[in-house]
Amino acid sequence: MLEVVVFKAPELTRSVQVADGGTINLPLVGEIVAAGKTSAQVERELASRLGATYMRNPQVNVYVKEFNSQRVTVEGAVKTPGVYPLRGKTSLMQALATAQGTDRDVASSNVMVFRTVDDQRVAAEFDVDAIRSGQAQDPLLRNGDVVVVPTSGSKVVFQNFIKITPLLAAFRPSVL
Repeated sequence: MLEVVVFKAPELTRSVQVADGGTINLPLVGEIVAAGKTSAQVERELASRLGATYMRNPQVNVYVKEFNSQRVTVEGAVKTPGVYPLRGKTSLMQALATAQGTDRDVASSNVMVFRTVDDQRVAAEFDVDAIRSGQAQDPLLRNGDVVVVPTSGSKVVFQNFIKITPLLAAFRPSVL
């Protein structure tokens, strides 16, 4: 979603959705390709088209209002796994917070991020406890990243032990 602002032309100022084909359509300008371009490049093209026939020295600003097509998947030991939109620069910790955090009872502190680079699937491991304490950088995520929060085997065993402990008390012999 782009916000197009044309100075002194409020009738041309509007929010426009980038179509699946990567184009936007504006009155007087028609359809232009926005995909793969910076906002400054789109500004220049809009200003050029408006200036060619309708306005003298148009001042055009284009702002990215919302990123709907960029997504990240968060799965594993989080409270709400799912596919979430990336809204601007999103860090690993922000994505985990969007998934309502890790399940601290069973989640490992080592989180995996899978990313496709040059048609190759690569993975990186990050220690969220180190990120929380400021000892490690909070990495930025990219479109298509998959964040996997594995369960910690020892935490699962401990949680299961806690659950059955009251049952074990029922089997202890009474001391008189």
